[in-house]
Amino acid sequence: MGLSVDVRLIRRVMWELNEPAEQPRPLVVGGARELAAALRRELARGAKPGGVRDDDAPEGAGILVYVLGGEPTEEDRRALLRARSARVPVVVVVAGRAGEELSLPWVLATDVLRVAPGEGFPIPEIAEAVARRLGNEAAALAGRLPVLRGPVSEEIVTAFARKNAVVGAVVFVPGADLPVLTLNQIRMLVRLGQAHGRDTGRDLLTESAVTVAAGLGLRALARQLLDLVPGAGWAVKGAVAYAGTRALGEAAVRRLGSALEVEGAPGGDGDDAS
Repeated sequence: MGLSVDVRLIRRVMWELNEPAEQPRPLVVGGARELAAALRRELARGAKPGGVRDDDAPEGAGILVYVLGGEPTEEDRRALLRARSARVPVVVVVAGRAGEELSLPWVLATDVLRVAPGEGFPIPEIAEAVARRLGNEAAALAGRLPVLRGPVSEEIVTAFARKNAVVGAVVFVPGADLPVLTLNQIRMLVRLGQAHGRDTGRDLLTESAVTVAAGLGLRALARQLLDLVPGAGWAVKGAVAYAGTRALGEAAVRRLGSALEVEGAPGGDGDDAS
């Protein structure tokens, strides 16, 4: 039984590593013309072709970042409705004076960022909002858009650490959680690789072998802790799964970032898309 599980796990890992990366849909910036053009240039620094599109049409985009220069106009509302009709997620940046009770149709309050008068665009906060809005789907886009790389990597690591915490807590059959935990960690590595410009997960073969070994080590650690904390097995297993997955993810981010620096591309190796 153990051997069959191991063989299936290895086959699944190899399939994950060889799966081609999805083609990302670009980020689009719309809204107040001059402000949108300035923000587009900021977001496109070091971007590869296809990271940021030059127009403001939401159709075919991965996400729309919409800039308001003040109170929303009817044109703004039509533009947001157009994005909704195209099923494109939206992040709104309010760069002018607008009321505190600002209400935008079909845009969550958590997806609205305000810029104080006279201040520049808060690029890190905008990148974090985009990463949060797209979740794991942002990995391929971050591979072309360096400004998203850090926030997207953090979202990926946190999401998979939480998934594995749940798996570790609720799976009670000894050993049954290992394949699920390991596959989630491999998927995390693949998405992190995509976020750092890797076309497939094959570049992460060494890290994947380390992940499988680490999974065995984490299971052994969990067993030792279970002896120390009787009666709270679910909490111990969940905590170990979360911490172990996060540690693997953060180590992978450091390695991938270092590799980019060695390649001479700390911020990306493509032309500015704007």
